[in-house]
Amino acid sequence: MKIKSIGIIGAGTMGNGIAQVCALAGFNIVMLDINTESVNKGIAQINKSLDRLVKKALLTPGDKELTLKRIEPSTNYASLKGLSLVIEAATENKPIKEKILKQVDEIVDKATIIATNTSSISITELAALNSEPKRFIGMHFFNPPALMTLVEVIRGLQTSDETHAAIIELSNKIGKEPITVKNSPGFVVNRILLPMINEALFVLSEGLASAEDIDAGMRLGCNQPIGPLALADLIGLDTCLAIMDVYFNSFNDSKYRPCPLLREMVAAGYLGRKTGQGIFKYEN
Repeated sequence: MKIKSIGIIGAGTMGNGIAQVCALAGFNIVMLDINTESVNKGIAQINKSLDRLVKKALLTPGDKELTLKRIEPSTNYASLKGLSLVIEAATENKPIKEKILKQVDEIVDKATIIATNTSSISITELAALNSEPKRFIGMHFFNPPALMTLVEVIRGLQTSDETHAAIIELSNKIGKEPITVKNSPGFVVNRILLPMINEALFVLSEGLASAEDIDAGMRLGCNQPIGPLALADLIGLDTCLAIMDVYFNSFNDSKYRPCPLLREMVAAGYLGRKTGQGIFKYEN
């Protein structure tokens, strides 16, 4: 099964980043979102990102233009028909993803692979809603997709060997390093990462050290490029809470209980970088 053309649903940070990576690798892309404004914002972000590569002499102006020409903006699901692969990269909300994936299933060909970029939702459950569950798979990119080399390729119970092999091959073609993961809440990386962030919030709430010192300790002592609290702000505290709630409810294990401070900050609207206030404050 050879992938030749790719549809990406969602023109936000993850969607436009995935579109950029795939277009740079030579694939024709349809990038779809709910309205023209959202799609145009995604294209503008890709343009800025490519400009940075040109300034660093990592990309020629000609290659930049060719890359942009490979990306077709769309607000119509009918534009996904005939594509080899559709990647859903919408917000991490199960009902929204289910609604989108149902629309995709109804419009695309039976041979089209359907992937989701979810970071926590069961691939097996989402596949069960598809008319061809064997062609459904998880393809979890990391933020920002243009810079992070990892892709978690998650097999649902129904995912066929052919589908899995096609996505592994694609991941390599777009310059990523895929790892194969069984379906389980949080998969591999976030299953390890989010409890660490949650524990850093417990340490902060207990007053053991300041936020700055907690992050400095993890950067200097564990050689992390960014501390867990700053990373929480980058991910979004609402996203962190949503994922921890998934773990807690799925495993029924108290070690995954969300820190009360995390829940309180989300209730206050302190969501991190995207709101200008999280664990740290940010200038707009």
